[in-house]
Amino acid sequence: MQKIGVLGAGAWGTALAYTAQKAGRDVCVWAREPHVARALDSGEGNPDFLPGIDLPAISASDDLSCLAGMDAILSVVPAQHARSVFTQLAEHIAPGTPVVLCSKGIEKSTLNLMTDVVHETLPQATPAVLSGPSFAADVARGLPTAVTLACADKALGEALMTAIGRPTFRPYWSNDLIGAEIGGAVKNVLAIACGAVEGLQLGKSAHAALIARGFAEMTRLAVALGGQAKTLGGLCGLGDLVLTCSSVQSRNMSFGKALGEGRKASDILAERNSVTEGVATAPALIALADRHGVSMPICAAVDDILAERTSLDGAMKMLLDRPFTQEGP
Repeated sequence: MQKIGVLGAGAWGTALAYTAQKAGRDVCVWAREPHVARALDSGEGNPDFLPGIDLPAISASDDLSCLAGMDAILSVVPAQHARSVFTQLAEHIAPGTPVVLCSKGIEKSTLNLMTDVVHETLPQATPAVLSGPSFAADVARGLPTAVTLACADKALGEALMTAIGRPTFRPYWSNDLIGAEIGGAVKNVLAIACGAVEGLQLGKSAHAALIARGFAEMTRLAVALGGQAKTLGGLCGLGDLVLTCSSVQSRNMSFGKALGEGRKASDILAERNSVTEGVATAPALIALADRHGVSMPICAAVDDILAERTSLDGAMKMLLDRPFTQEGP
């Protein structure tokens, strides 16, 4: 696990590359944008996606062949682009190479989790999932962070943790890939809802209630898909949910806050150069939940708002008018 490839040079990909390099690994980053690759490679940092962070030179290229022969690859491409990038990457991946999924979402066209996309496009690879409460800027600055690293084989998980872990970047192993993936995907949609609560100035009590009931929705879906409830109580579920739903540093929460303040979704997205994953995930998430008979009223409300089937006021009224019931997952 000496040679670590990073697929994607956004904020999170850059932060992970820097962390692995500081851990003593030989790192190479694939960037879609040639100018981003040149900036990383020359020691200019990543002003497009991680501004204000001083970085040493990190080997980077816009040619996918730079990732050939890597001992492990950290995939940080947005979920909706993963299939096309993985298909191009396939010829450069050796059998058994771990592909660690570090972006969060559900494929809209198929309702597949990212591990399913790996199985279909990179059958020779071994999937793993890295997820947890981790803002890219915090990780790049070396601030203490803990995450879940999920893979089926514990020995491989330990090797990966050793490869990318540092005292200030602490991975914890889990064998529950489904739970880790669902936690990461659902929290982005819930963060939009929490942002809207803040934008509408509905108060901290409403914010806390939404996090708690959103956590119940997240857990229900994970268990229905074969995940473990205890996984969602850890870093990749509750931990990530609390972080993403509590700070406008989160792209998803800041998006929701702007919605709550009366701005149009299209205008908010047009101003951004980074992907707001919860926007694309919401319709896929609800379709997946419906397929498995799982009730997710908060996430469904977000989907209805984004699809303009209802207003913020209409969604809030729908949620508040639901029948009283017993608390539970």
